[in-house]
Amino acid sequence: MSRSPAPVVLVRAGVGTCAEHLPAPGGVAPDEISQTPYRDVVLGLDTGRPCDELIEFAFDAARRRGAALRVIHAFSTPPAFVVADRLVRPGGPEMTAEHEHLVVAALRPWCEKYPDVPVSATVMEGRPAGELISASADAALTVVGRREREARFGSRLGPVAHAVLHHAGSSVAVVPHA
Repeated sequence: MSRSPAPVVLVRAGVGTCAEHLPAPGGVAPDEISQTPYRDVVLGLDTGRPCDELIEFAFDAARRRGAALRVIHAFSTPPAFVVADRLVRPGGPEMTAEHEHLVVAALRPWCEKYPDVPVSATVMEGRPAGELISASADAALTVVGRREREARFGSRLGPVAHAVLHHAGSSVAVVPHA
């Protein structure tokens, strides 16, 4: 998976395709499940390294399913520091607003290209892996990226992709990008 030049999708053992759909009303026959709407597709977005391949994969997956796309961006603030003899605490509403602006800017061209895909974005201070794992609990697919780079001892997954692969409640797509 850490060396594949193409996206790789991990599907949990014992989980059928019906898990990608919203709960069906009582009495629905198994052959009617495909007519039940899909759960959302979740995209983990790093605004520090927005990637066209990753964003396009998520939009396309949502479009093919007729599902909504939920974009999750979690960031952590640096610790407080001293400037001119006063303590500065980064974070707060200004930092969240800046991250929201970056998310909107990264998604704008894709929302125009895929106007039929409903998109919602959540920006929060927190740990990206934990937030994506929580969001995956009721998703059809969780999409994360993997930067293509050679580490000293070969290719490897980053900590967010690794955690999501091991703990997500949905299928996970890992999309390589530069």
